[in-house]
Parts: sequence; C-alpha cells; structure tokens
Amino acid sequence: MTEEQPVQRWVAGVEYNGARFKGWQKQKHHPGPSVQESLEVAISEVANHQVNVVCAGRTDAGVHASAQVIHFDSPSVRSDRGWKMGINTKLPDGICVNWVQPISSDFHARFSAVARRYRYFIMNKPVKPGLMHDQVTWWRQPLDADKMHEAAQALLGEHDFTSFRARDCQANHPRRTMKDISVKRMGDWVMLEVCANAFLYHMVRNIAGVLLPIGHGSKSVEWCKQVLEAKDRTKAGVTAPGEGLYFVDVEYPEYPDLPIDHKGPSFYELMQMNKS
Repeated sequence: MTEEQPVQRWVAGVEYNGARFKGWQKQKHHPGPSVQESLEVAISEVANHQVNVVCAGRTDAGVHASAQVIHFDSPSVRSDRGWKMGINTKLPDGICVNWVQPISSDFHARFSAVARRYRYFIMNKPVKPGLMHDQVTWWRQPLDADKMHEAAQALLGEHDFTSFRARDCQANHPRRTMKDISVKRMGDWVMLEVCANAFLYHMVRNIAGVLLPIGHGSKSVEWCKQVLEAKDRTKAGVTAPGEGLYFVDVEYPEYPDLPIDHKGPSFYELMQMNKS
C-alpha cells in the first residue's frame, strides 16, 4: 500500500457462533481462534494486503452475534459483492459476512455508535437442550419473568455499574446509560433484552446473574436495586454463562441507511410466532 493509492473505508455486517471462538479480540497469549483474527486473515487475502478490523462491540468467548458491525480500510478495488463473496470463501465455519458496502472515512464502527443491544436467551425447562446446548443458556428451575422484568427496571438510566463489572474490566469508568431493559417469557424461553450506550466487561452476563435468582425466588425483586447501589461486585451474583448471549443491534443515527438486521438471531422470530 502506498500513500498515492486512494484508500476506501468499508463497513460490513457479520454474524458468528461464539462457541467456535475464544471471543472477538485477538489473543497473543491464549491459544484458539478469535473472530477478529479470522476476519482479518480472510479480508487480507481478498485485499492482497494486511487489513485491520474494528468492531462495534467486543464479545467474550462463547458469546454470539447476529448483527456485529465492522469497518476496514483498503485501496484495493473490489465491488460490494466481490468483497462479500471473497471474504466468505476464506472464513472458517461459524462466521459469515452478510453485507459489505463503502462508507465515508469519518465512519467508525465503534465510536460512531450511540447504542448497542444484546439479547440473552434462557431455555427454561427441566431437561437440558441437546441441539442448542452451546447457543442458549439452560435453567432447570421455573423462572418468574415478570419479577425479573420488574427488578431490571431499577437499572434504567445512567448509573455507576461497578457491581456488574468484571474485576479485569479495562473501561476508564463504570458509568453507563441503560436505555432499555426487559425480560419476557415465550413458551419455554425467557429472554433478557438490554440496550445501553456502551457495556462494561461481562456487564450483561452479570445482570443476568442477578436476575436469575430473583426469577426463581431465592432473591427479592428489590435485590437488583440493592446490588446496583452497593457499587461492589462482591455483592452481586455469579456471572451467567455466555452461551445464551447475542449481540443483535447497534445504532448509528448519522448513518441510517446501513442494512443492519436488528431482528436476530434467526430463531427469535420463530419464538415470537409461538410465544404463549
């Protein structure tokens, strides 16, 4: 790549099964594939030069995405379809690029975003799932989704989320703004949905870890607010498993035409059709 070559910024939508990867970020000292590394290898092959990828929101090991957004820069001349088809032929199983398009250089997958949305899926029945064991969280005891929803409302607004922050979180500060949070039941499924301007490391899984004991009755509805106000991670519950967590949407008000599919994951639509 030379300075004389015009560089184009590209934005793409990515989905992946997190069970196949050690998280989003490249790991220097931990073996195993990452989503970032897999994408960079594939895109670099298509571009014929080294490419660095930036995402909208990093995900942990085991966490999935139906609507991750990335950007990368390249002077290589390729069509939208050429990028998409070429990248997908180079990617390993469990990850794909759904769309690619050019975008202005002032777009940034992370810093241009004003909100991210996650959905956490819990299969709530006595028998553990066989087919989706690495794509959902299983909870044997009956859960009261209404109580979980009521408790979760204490997290709305801007707060210090220290109690829901992993010990090794590297964020500069613990204040985040929760724009929307809900829990609802659909048959044997219970779904936690959260939308915030940004998230701390393990924040959604730690929220789930507080709401689950409220749902099965070992903790009161008020406990969620008490945990929040304590600003102490040791006062909260366990970190819930990552298998049920999906990155499902990201908001870019200045780029309204991006073809982000916020309805995912694909089985969510079937759940809505069959909800009771």
